[in-house]
Amino acid sequence: MSDAMPAPHKRPAYEPPGRLLRPPHYDPAMRRPISTIAGTGLILLRVLAGVVVLIGIATGWDAIINDPDTVLDGFDPSPEGSQAALGFVIAAGVTVLLIDLLLAVFVYRGYNWARVFVMLIAVGSISTSFGAWWAQGQEITLNTTYVSLSLDILLLLALSSRTAAAYARRHERR
Repeated sequence: MSDAMPAPHKRPAYEPPGRLLRPPHYDPAMRRPISTIAGTGLILLRVLAGVVVLIGIATGWDAIINDPDTVLDGFDPSPEGSQAALGFVIAAGVTVLLIDLLLAVFVYRGYNWARVFVMLIAVGSISTSFGAWWAQGQEITLNTTYVSLSLDILLLLALSSRTAAAYARRHERR
C-alpha cells in the first residue's frame, strides 16, 4: 500500500477552443472565488491610486499651470480661470473614481457586465500606455504609468480567470 498522495488534476497546456468556449455550469450557490475578491481589491487599489494622483494634481496645480507646455483651451488664463480648470479636472477625476468604485461593488456582487466592462477599461488603459510608449517614447516609470499599468494587468488576469467568469455567470441557464 502506497502512502503517496494522488497527483492533483491539472489542465493541459493547450485546450481546444470548443472546451474553452463551453459555458459554465448553472450553480447559483457558487461561493465567491478568490479571483473575484482579488479583482475587486485591485479595482479598489486603482481607485486609491487615482485619489493619490488627484491629490498630486491639486497640490502641484500651480507648477502644472506655469509649465510652458501646458495649454488650457477654453479656460481664461486668469487665476479664476486656473481655479475653474482645476475644479473641472478634479470633478472629472472624482466622477471617474466613483464610477470605478461602483463597478468594484458590482464585480464583487458577481455581475458579469461589470466584470467585462472593467476588463475593457483595463485593456484600453494598457493599450493607451503601450501606444504612448510606442509612438511618443513615453517612459514607463514608477512616477508615471508603472503602478496603473501593473494594476490593470493584474486586474485583467484576475477577472479573466475561469473561476471569476463562472461566478459572474453562475445564474445563467443554458
